[in-house]
Amino acid sequence: MPLALLALTVGAFGIGTTEFVIMGLLPHIAADYGVTIPTAGLLVTGYALGVVIGAPLLTVLGTKVSRKRMLMLLMGLFVLGNLLSALAPSFGLMLTGRVVASLAHGSFFGIGSVVAAELVAPDRKAGAIATMFTGLTVANIVGVPLGTFVGQAMGWRTTFVAVAALGVVGLLGIARLVPAMPRPEGARLRGELKAFRNPQVLLAMAMTVLGFGGVFAAITYVAPMMTHVAGYADGSVTWLLVLFGIGMFLGNLLGGRFADRALMPLLYTALGGLAIVLALFTVTAHDKVLAAITVLLVGALGFATVPPLQKRVLDQAHGAPTLASAVNIGAFNLGNALAAWLGGMVIAAGFGYTAPNWVGAVLAAAALGLALWSAALERRTHATGADAPAAEAVDSGARVPVHH
Repeated sequence: MPLALLALTVGAFGIGTTEFVIMGLLPHIAADYGVTIPTAGLLVTGYALGVVIGAPLLTVLGTKVSRKRMLMLLMGLFVLGNLLSALAPSFGLMLTGRVVASLAHGSFFGIGSVVAAELVAPDRKAGAIATMFTGLTVANIVGVPLGTFVGQAMGWRTTFVAVAALGVVGLLGIARLVPAMPRPEGARLRGELKAFRNPQVLLAMAMTVLGFGGVFAAITYVAPMMTHVAGYADGSVTWLLVLFGIGMFLGNLLGGRFADRALMPLLYTALGGLAIVLALFTVTAHDKVLAAITVLLVGALGFATVPPLQKRVLDQAHGAPTLASAVNIGAFNLGNALAAWLGGMVIAAGFGYTAPNWVGAVLAAAALGLALWSAALERRTHATGADAPAAEAVDSGARVPVHH
């Protein structure tokens, strides 16, 4: 893999840390501002919605500059948002800082996915994308647990100052290692929007929303679930997040390895397994050992879907991948926002801290249903010889790859 991928991985590490560290600090932030846990969950929802909005908006603006320069600008915005979160005197300003930081998230991973895929041979694209996302998964093994520990020991504001410093390191890494990649000739918003005329692109994004939403329904409230239901001490949440991060790391590696070989079968397996594990989490959450194992499995199965879903969008949006790629990152976070909101609703309604697991199981099962539908439509299109119109809807003269 090219050395330039290291710079993208560093940036992904910083973004992954700020996105997920909030889970372990949620009770402390809620107590500091005097708000309830479901209200504090808005910090997750707000971040996710910021990604959804920022992904297409900043990607469209980024078509006017080179991809390297855009990646550097995005990291600068990320640093600004985390500093605002660290210094916020009120919950409203804290939420604002989270949204500002999140605006960079979708475009960074969207543009970064395109850059990573262009740096390698066609049969290694999913592996390259997975390498970049390794930064996000490693953040959950190192950055998030360390940030949680620092936040509990020295105050959660210290954590966000450290995350801002990570963003500076990521910015310098991009400036140093990513090659100057000029803006593609002829890149126009109209051309990028054509990708969304392909129903397979929309189905892949819907799978993204529902599948990863299933993960976040459970993980957003993992701290109160583990302390109030499983019986773990507050300090143990750090190590549970390490387990989640290890699961993410392993799932991401497996997803990157097999997405280039058997993309759809991988999605069936991961989404089906995720639905089952999340349903079982309502029971296993009452036992310390089983709860820890389940947290690991949720991370592994959830992140096994990331490289194949991102690659499927890139494949189906062939010829106009940048906006579609960024919007799909936004779709991950739309799922996060939806799941965090629904999880907060069922807790507030009095169903208990394990209730969000049922929400996640339903979302993951719905994503599996869409995957089966997508494959059926693809087989029908292939059988009727309609591949050409589907490809033409994306890019005249460019054939859409078909994966089974």
